[in-house]
Amino acid sequence: MIPELPILLDGATGTELQKRGFSGDGCAEAWTLAHPEAIVELQRAYVQNGSQIVYSPTFGANRVKLESHGLFGKVEEYNRQLVALSRRAAGDAALVAGDISPTGLFLYPLGETTFEELFDVYAEQAAALEAAGVDLFVVETMVTLAEARAAVLAVRSVSSKPVFVSFSCDEQGKTLSGTDITAAALVMQGMGISAFGMNCSTGPVQMLPHLQRLSRYAQVPLLAKPNAGLPQVENGKTVYHCPPQEFAACAGDMAAAGVGIFGGCCGTTPEHIAALADRLRGQAVAPPAFAFDELLPCATGQRALPLSPDTPVGTVLCCTDDLEDALIGAADSDEPVVALSIDSREQLQTFADCQHLIQKPLCLVCDDAALLEQALRQYQGRALYEGGLSDDALLPLCERYGLIL
Repeated sequence: MIPELPILLDGATGTELQKRGFSGDGCAEAWTLAHPEAIVELQRAYVQNGSQIVYSPTFGANRVKLESHGLFGKVEEYNRQLVALSRRAAGDAALVAGDISPTGLFLYPLGETTFEELFDVYAEQAAALEAAGVDLFVVETMVTLAEARAAVLAVRSVSSKPVFVSFSCDEQGKTLSGTDITAAALVMQGMGISAFGMNCSTGPVQMLPHLQRLSRYAQVPLLAKPNAGLPQVENGKTVYHCPPQEFAACAGDMAAAGVGIFGGCCGTTPEHIAALADRLRGQAVAPPAFAFDELLPCATGQRALPLSPDTPVGTVLCCTDDLEDALIGAADSDEPVVALSIDSREQLQTFADCQHLIQKPLCLVCDDAALLEQALRQYQGRALYEGGLSDDALLPLCERYGLIL
């Protein structure tokens, strides 16, 4: 059972383990298993200082990250053992969230990974975390919609437990791949997550205006897990200079913007969590302030594009070999929607290779439910639908992918 809002998460893991002997190089998960008391002592301190949910130290316990350290076939074992350490630390006083993080793989044109490869990596870890008995899942520090979507779909393939999602953004509220945080919110909410927000990269002062901007797009509680200020390099080491009371000072303004789930990322300590606990005592949390009830919550992979329901679909493009040129032309046209027909399995790869060029709300035109689902898996935004499929065929796609009818 998820606690009532406001909810207090834990603080940093990596920077605190470095204080306890981890060099910062090599595999943090392997080091943690070799030094179990370090994580148990740390997470007990978080719980004693107010944390109601702790993140399992499984941040890099996916196949891609483990194999980069020469650790093959260890996903199930590592996730099981690492969750057990968090359970030992939390006891009956806090919940344990299964922590899932970026693989570092990218879709075309930033990389060569396919969406299904991402899904398979996350499905393996999600299944291991579910078997380990986590209470909920956290998909955190995301920098691309592709990885976040793959992770959420993977969790949903093995579990019905709550899923929190948070992205890492710069001071302009954009991810490394250029996605605005508001676009990520519309896409993730459409997939049925339980909370959405931001973590890492910046301190609370820099994160606050983007949380306030997010409040107009929120239909679920917002989550804030900032660093202890902006990172600075001193004598070759990354340090953080935001003390606990200063770190907690923005919590009231965050709650007024709809943030109901609070914690700390890099540089934060049990003392930062204690300061948050003090600041949040008796604090009311504003309800989600979604401002687009009369609009369709469309988004591309980079921008939120709420759309009037009476907007005409216009010209329907065919998914042929000249799709790239057609999409570039559509970006410069006066038509407000990019309508695209998917008629065969052969067209899906063309769509996957070109979907990053879509700059307007996308309407998929398709009368084959299986093809439509594959297209929705490939599209890293939130799409509209037009066609003759029945509600029985479409509603599962609305729930799974946020398809807009």
